[in-house]
Amino acid sequence: MLTIGLLWNSARRFKARERVEDKKPMTLTRWSPVRDFAAVEVDLLNRMLDTAFGGDALAQGAWMPPVDIYETADQDVIVKVDLPGLKRDEIKVTFENQVLSIEGQREASLAGVEGGQDRAHRLERSHGPFRRSFTLPATVDAARVDASYQDGVLVVKLPRREESRPRTIAIG
Repeated sequence: MLTIGLLWNSARRFKARERVEDKKPMTLTRWSPVRDFAAVEVDLLNRMLDTAFGGDALAQGAWMPPVDIYETADQDVIVKVDLPGLKRDEIKVTFENQVLSIEGQREASLAGVEGGQDRAHRLERSHGPFRRSFTLPATVDAARVDASYQDGVLVVKLPRREESRPRTIAIG
């Protein structure tokens, strides 16, 4: 009788071990509402510091479209600005004293949200006035600056002066 009892107990322990091994461990991650807003907080901090240390008053709390600035093989400076949803006449581009300024305003397109029965669950698209200014080298030829706007991308081409381009000098 004792042998049957020992076998019965070891079989029960084996079954219990089998059930525990079949279950996969579950990882718990603590939800933090702060983590969701981390990117927004960093952006706001950058804007506050920019405003405090010589930034533009118009830029405070304003929309800041992303910009790419690069130089071509011909050593022309190209500035590309993503301005989706804007019309050509809503954008102002000026070049004065070697400073390129791009400004405009994107209106909030909340059709049906403000006065209607629709409710917004998430509004992430920025809107409002913006102004971006960039100091460019003195070698840029202000008379030949060209701007084009297509598919929500503004491209400003700033050619270099001919006398500032590198040239090969023949040795005589």
